[in-house]
Amino acid sequence: MKDTRLLAVWCPDWPVVAACTATGTSQHVPVAVLDGNEIVSTSAVARAEGIRSAMRKRMAESLCPELVTFEHDPQRDARFFEPVAEAVEELAPGIEVVQPGLVAVPARGPVGYFGSVEQAAERIVDHIAAKTNVEAQVGAADSLFAATKAAHRNVIVPPNRTAEFLRPLGVHELDAPELVDLLRRLGLKTLGAFADVPENAVASRFGGPATRQHRLARGLPERPLDKRRPAPELAVTETFDDPVDRIDSAAFAAKILSERLHENLANRSLACTRLGIHARTENDEELHRVWRAAEPLTPRGIADRVRWQLDGWLTRERLTSGIRTLTLEPVEVVNGTALQLGLWGHDDERAVRALLHVQGLLGPDGVLTPVLDGGRGPKEQVRLVPWGDERVPLQNPGHPWPGRLPRAPATLADDPADLRDSDGNEVGVTGRLELTARPRSLVVKGKAQEVTAWAGPWPVDERWWAPDPHRAARIQVQTPDQAFLLIRRDQRWFLEGVYD
Repeated sequence: MKDTRLLAVWCPDWPVVAACTATGTSQHVPVAVLDGNEIVSTSAVARAEGIRSAMRKRMAESLCPELVTFEHDPQRDARFFEPVAEAVEELAPGIEVVQPGLVAVPARGPVGYFGSVEQAAERIVDHIAAKTNVEAQVGAADSLFAATKAAHRNVIVPPNRTAEFLRPLGVHELDAPELVDLLRRLGLKTLGAFADVPENAVASRFGGPATRQHRLARGLPERPLDKRRPAPELAVTETFDDPVDRIDSAAFAAKILSERLHENLANRSLACTRLGIHARTENDEELHRVWRAAEPLTPRGIADRVRWQLDGWLTRERLTSGIRTLTLEPVEVVNGTALQLGLWGHDDERAVRALLHVQGLLGPDGVLTPVLDGGRGPKEQVRLVPWGDERVPLQNPGHPWPGRLPRAPATLADDPADLRDSDGNEVGVTGRLELTARPRSLVVKGKAQEVTAWAGPWPVDERWWAPDPHRAARIQVQTPDQAFLLIRRDQRWFLEGVYD
């Protein structure tokens, strides 16, 4: 019986290893790699000092003043990982790069040659160390997700025991923060507990993306085994007049060819999940690598992987000439509806990089994002926090605050307002929280409007124990064209918000 397991070869803390290799920094000092102001990878020495992923830079440096930091650079990670991928390929042909620091390969080849998974894993680890002086760990399981988790633990999972291996692991092992948070609140704290939920219930309650995570928790492949076989004409090829031998030229070539491949796929309502990159140098050297992606690749995702791979090839000392021909081949495709564009119709990743760039120019408080918080008024219900900080409410947004608005306005304001009755007298609020008259006209920003309806008032009675308590009252006012939120404080009306 053939071994259908996957081998995952994982190099721990790869962004740190690549950064130290590029700069000649010792890995025996505390090192962290940052994406913006957030730590994405740490060395073992840094972890011993209490430094953790997702920690803010300022906090990390307060814990460990001697911390050495580097900016996250995926291209650098890929460039220095290429020799490791080559070392694995020398013993296990047919590898697929999942990301810099992680490759996967069907177990049956190495097992058939070396006799067992354990012997194959030992030989691969020793070979990587001898060729590249890099530490690696190997895991084996029936799915890529499980094999990766096994590699993190240096474990070989027996055939047909993948689900059993995954059951006790925490749901945080899933790369889906919002789903993980929801599962924890529902009391589903382990992958086994999540796997026990019926698949149809997951699909109806949480939607399609959660269904894929449910498959992972059950030890099944990322997608069902109904993948389409790509047609040969989907591949795109470019022959360069001048051989590509510089990184900037490679980046331009990657972008152009990636757009052509994506257009070919989009015209057939397809998306790529495994990308083959083939190159031929001017001296007829053949180069080939396959990149595997958990999600369908966006145009940006295709271009990034091609650029990373070309960078890895072009910086090798043994490459004797530039690249003359480059071919991109979709090794595996899925229905194109699986590819969902994110924020503003573009890659979420691209938007995040832009925000981090602006934050780098203006400082941490230069980019703010809203967090729904507890409180009565609209200003208290929305709190702005720096981009990248934890977006957690300080108070429960769903708490039934006395005097809380039934509906908060879309636009906040703080302008004087004038509210009058039919006789032209100012409308006030009595001690019993009643209006002194029916509102008939409203003047805001110099514009007078007829009042057609109103609701309230709602009391604001805060800091009642203090020498200077805050007492006010809010009402909602409707005019023929718009609705407004007014607040009465210090015997005057102010415009506090405008409803869409």
